[in-house]
Amino acid sequence: MAQSSQEIRRALISVSDKTGIDGFAKRLSAAGVEILSTGGTAAALRTAGVTVTDVSSVTNFPEILGGRVKTLHPKIHGGILGKKKDPGHQAEMKTHGITPIDLVCINLYPFEKTVAKAQTTLDEACEQIDIGGPAMVRASAKNFQDVVILVDPADYERILSLIESKSPISRELRQELAAKAFRMTSAYDAAITAYLSGEAKEDFPAIFRPAFTLAQTLRYGENPHQKGAFYRSSDPADRGVGTAVKRWGKELSYNNVLDAHSALALVKEFSGPATVIVKHNNPCGAATGDSLLDTYCKARDTDPVSSFGGVVAMNRPVDGETAREMAKIFLEVVIAPGFSPEALEVLTKKKDIRLLEAPDAFAGGAGEKEILELRSVSGGLLVQTPDRIVMPTRDKISLATKRVPTDSEWEDALFAFTVGKHVRSNSIILVKDRVTVGIGAGQMSRVDSVRLSGMKANRTTQGTVLASDAFFPFRDGIDEAAKLGVAGIVQPGGSIRDKEVFEAADEYGMFMILTGVRHFKH
Repeated sequence: MAQSSQEIRRALISVSDKTGIDGFAKRLSAAGVEILSTGGTAAALRTAGVTVTDVSSVTNFPEILGGRVKTLHPKIHGGILGKKKDPGHQAEMKTHGITPIDLVCINLYPFEKTVAKAQTTLDEACEQIDIGGPAMVRASAKNFQDVVILVDPADYERILSLIESKSPISRELRQELAAKAFRMTSAYDAAITAYLSGEAKEDFPAIFRPAFTLAQTLRYGENPHQKGAFYRSSDPADRGVGTAVKRWGKELSYNNVLDAHSALALVKEFSGPATVIVKHNNPCGAATGDSLLDTYCKARDTDPVSSFGGVVAMNRPVDGETAREMAKIFLEVVIAPGFSPEALEVLTKKKDIRLLEAPDAFAGGAGEKEILELRSVSGGLLVQTPDRIVMPTRDKISLATKRVPTDSEWEDALFAFTVGKHVRSNSIILVKDRVTVGIGAGQMSRVDSVRLSGMKANRTTQGTVLASDAFFPFRDGIDEAAKLGVAGIVQPGGSIRDKEVFEAADEYGMFMILTGVRHFKH
């Protein structure tokens, strides 16, 4: 049942984010609505010329404890929670001199922005935990049939237009706003929980409630018969595809987002200029070099067929020369720290490409917060820390063979090991001169992955370095590598048949580096 907007006679406004609040309050006041407010909001509204009643004059009790207690009072919460159609409630309110509050406009202390700053102390964070705000939001949302709750400036105009036109505020709209309010308090509590759990060095809390905000409803999911949506993390430290700005192109698809994430995760591994091309969530080419153009051409030429329609990630701003080379083939997405004006001029002529600018994705440092990886399964959620381990330095690795790698072979082993972290298991990577030569991804048999890496190679595999994401269970993988002319292998080791694997490498004159680190990616 719709309730008349004429019943909005009294509003309580207390906001940290004051976006649009002056105009909102002025129009409420002009419509005959009494405005109650507190502290900084009341001062701001008076400065804007709005007549305001202080909450303390309603409660007959001052704000205390440095503002920690302002609205936690029966005359406020009774005014919010009292049911207008309940005779008992109305009688009690009359007895205690409680006047109804019909609209509550609240947003909360900026806890997430505060804790996103590296220098924030625990005491400073705790001061940004809002108590009175969430209490009023929850009370208003509980009593949504009698109270309009506004937590988002985007909803101000919707309600103002109804009040000013004296139109009904429907039960459906009130319920919608109440649901949004509870989502907001839920996300707020989740952010506080995550922060305090981290401060307490708690790896995995007993109850895990990650908070995400709907960023985009997608045309469909992985396939046209599936529905899909993209949610953005509410954690300011979680930077990547979700915080990228689209500079050009159609909306991203479900698969575009997945591929862009995978490409970005790999290209961020490299400090020098690098390009990664991903197709169907696996790298089909990766390269580092002296220039961005050089890395792009080498990554593309690893597998030119798969690169067509691929997703490209670069760790340097795209320049005009590189853009002109990229424009020669169809690419779905390019994600990079930025695009020069010349690059934008070139690439925006391609109607089907999407350009994502993500400078903050490359802004992490030594103290970068660890973002947990989440994956849904039927009946639950798998959570793990990210795979950030790097290859041991030369003085700490174990060499299982007589042959010792040269300096350039060592660099290729490091590069291959890094790429292998981002290829679906079982994975085999062939590398020469810090450029992928062949990638064998996602095979059920490791020896098949070796064969596939050779099949996918677009140039000679002679003298390449091979990286395996896990140990070789039999020597057959080494035999296949020898057929490809592999110079050496980097792998974790740990098989019960390691001895015969090492002997096979010696037979073929290969070097074999043992990292002791497995990199399964399922």
